[in-house]
Amino acid sequence: MTKKQKKVLIRIIIAAVLVIALQFIPVKGYVRVGLYMIPYFVIGYDILKKAGKGILNRQIFDENFLMAVATIGAIALGDYKEGTAVMLFYQIGELFQSYAVGKSRRNISDLMDIRPDYANVEKDGELEQVDPDEIEIGTVIVVQPGEKVPIDGVVVEGTSSLNTSALTGESVPREVSVDDEIISGCINMTGLLKIRTTKEFGESTVSKILELVENASSRKSRSENFISKFAKIYTPAVCYGALALAMLPPIVRMAFMGLAPEWGDWVYRALTFLVISCPCALVISIPLSFFAGIGGASREGVLVKGSSFLETLSQTKIVVFDKTGTMTKGVFEVNGIHHSPYKDEELLEYAALAESYSTHPISKSLQRAYGKPIDKNRVSDVEEIGGHGLTAKVDGKVVAAGNAKLMKKLGIEYHDCSHVGTIVHVAIDGKYAGHILISDVIKEHAAEAIAALKKSGIEKTVMLTGDAKNVADHVAAQLGIDEVCSELLPGDKVEKVEELLTKKSEKDKLAFVGDGINDAPVLSRADIGIAMGALGSDAAIEAADIVLMDDDPLKISKAIRISRKCIRIVYENIYFAIGIKVICLVLGALGIANMWFAIFADVGVMILAVLNAIRTLFVKKL
Repeated sequence: MTKKQKKVLIRIIIAAVLVIALQFIPVKGYVRVGLYMIPYFVIGYDILKKAGKGILNRQIFDENFLMAVATIGAIALGDYKEGTAVMLFYQIGELFQSYAVGKSRRNISDLMDIRPDYANVEKDGELEQVDPDEIEIGTVIVVQPGEKVPIDGVVVEGTSSLNTSALTGESVPREVSVDDEIISGCINMTGLLKIRTTKEFGESTVSKILELVENASSRKSRSENFISKFAKIYTPAVCYGALALAMLPPIVRMAFMGLAPEWGDWVYRALTFLVISCPCALVISIPLSFFAGIGGASREGVLVKGSSFLETLSQTKIVVFDKTGTMTKGVFEVNGIHHSPYKDEELLEYAALAESYSTHPISKSLQRAYGKPIDKNRVSDVEEIGGHGLTAKVDGKVVAAGNAKLMKKLGIEYHDCSHVGTIVHVAIDGKYAGHILISDVIKEHAAEAIAALKKSGIEKTVMLTGDAKNVADHVAAQLGIDEVCSELLPGDKVEKVEELLTKKSEKDKLAFVGDGINDAPVLSRADIGIAMGALGSDAAIEAADIVLMDDDPLKISKAIRISRKCIRIVYENIYFAIGIKVICLVLGALGIANMWFAIFADVGVMILAVLNAIRTLFVKKL
């Protein structure tokens, strides 16, 4: 509990003890009134103060005004106990909701603990703590065991295990060593690491995450906006309704029926009506549900930029995927060497050396597969041929490495490959030397992710890629994806998404999942954009509405289940709160419901709605 909450709790206990004690004190008249005023002001002075400020600021109609009028009215009618009890139970309800909101905020705050306080920079053999904002790109920082990684970078010295649970929701440590990329917000667990920064602090992962979380509340859902508008109209309406209930029936009785007006009875009904009508349950529980839902999702490594996106995600029926980096690792590996008169290691050596000056992912995969230091002194006369490949002299021999178009250009006969993947044909001194099969690696949970989505009610899955048709079809078949569009340019992806958007029904939503900079336009165009955050580009993360911190496609179905649970609870609270209110208002107007009944209708419903809203925090087992 906060200091403020503890003070309110003490006031509640004091007021409750005084009310109970007054039941045993045999006094009447003004003395009794005076004694009841003590617990009333102990528990209700802040509500009366807020109501007064609202009147002065011409913002009259709120729950404080309703409570003030209802309780003062009840005391004026001689119902001291009921007036004090209403205020007491209202404060109990407010304390309960304050604690619930605080619990949700603490879950968000746990995430905020990733904010680093300093960065260690080595100067003259000693470590100096520097503000992360002052660290420039390319600076080598030192992260000791137990410290947070303050800025994104590359490990230049040391090996260690990283705790990434605050970012990804995963408890399994990640092992890192030299040349591994490392993101800020992780906790270094075992060894000392020296990291060369690749981003400024303001652009690093930890800063972006904190910015996303802090801005999430500004993007309200339709349900929240509806409740805000509803409360603005509803509260004045019930105030005028209560006034009419207090005035019109007595006047009608006197003027047209010749009966006694019974002012006290109808004023009491009007005051009961006011207590019942307080919209606390709706105004508090709906934003709390979304807030708790976003907090619960963040603990699982799913960052939602606002409650409106949580609401849209719950309506998703079509999920469109990028391929490379999203469903595959984007890491190309050598999977075979065919039709070569040379030994596999020998051919791979020629290809790796010839490609050693290229930064293309295919070239990098050849060098990784070779696995030995590259002696570039053995390589000369390198010539890249755009869209074809390259030629180079390796140990005095002319090596050509590239696609089929390169072989045709050089007039060299080649063998096609029956396997699916990228084919690097190699020729040495004008003679065909075989080809190397390179293919992307499918992510561990990719097929499971597609199955989980279909189980979650997703009606259609689509994959968009710039890869060749045979490669794309092969991957789609392995994953169980319904539809695949291949050989697309970035602009073509937007057109395909546009086409899918026009074909679907208005209430069904389309989500696009991507990771690269070329996915940013598509992420923005889709109803809901989901970015692979840990390894994805900054542009994709900026354009997306939801960010998956650990690049695991299985988290997509989890995010959908979280959103649907949240929306289900929101509607449960709306129907429950409004339904109970309407029934109780009718009963109050008819004189069947008394002030004690009104307390349940207000405070009881609010507590039940808040308890229900808190359920959105618990998403671990979804």
